[in-house]
Amino acid sequence: MATKTDFTTDEWKMILGSPMMAGMAVTLGDPSGLWGTMKEGMASGNALLEAKEAPGTNALVKELVAAMETPEGRTAARDGIKAQMAGKPLTEMKAQLLSSLALVGKTLDAKAPQDSAPFKDWLGHVAEKVAEASSEGGFLGFGGVQVSEAEKATIAEMKKVLGLH
Repeated sequence: MATKTDFTTDEWKMILGSPMMAGMAVTLGDPSGLWGTMKEGMASGNALLEAKEAPGTNALVKELVAAMETPEGRTAARDGIKAQMAGKPLTEMKAQLLSSLALVGKTLDAKAPQDSAPFKDWLGHVAEKVAEASSEGGFLGFGGVQVSEAEKATIAEMKKVLGLH
């Protein structure tokens, strides 16, 4: 089992931010307006809580969740994402997030091969939870679809860059 000590400080910061990156990529794939964006942001956080409590959760995921419970962990994750997004126009942010997730996947494959697949599967789960958090289309929350085609496409792109099938 890999731990934080198996990664450089920058790699760990990137891995810490990966669930937020997965959620943000889905949100940027099909923005849901203010209320929908808030629901999607909360879904990402709920996925962390779910992983903490689930008995079969991968140990590296659990270590990430434990780190995110600390102010230092949350700050490191946020700072890492801010550094990647600084100066990027909104139209380029999704592509940058997917590129960063691809790097997370490659880092996990190289340094934590036994944890890589379950961790990347979990990131896919986070993205799906975010997509399901708010219906798309419709009016005032009525009508629309639970997961839009654009969100499905973003999840598929994310799974592809992570090397998931």
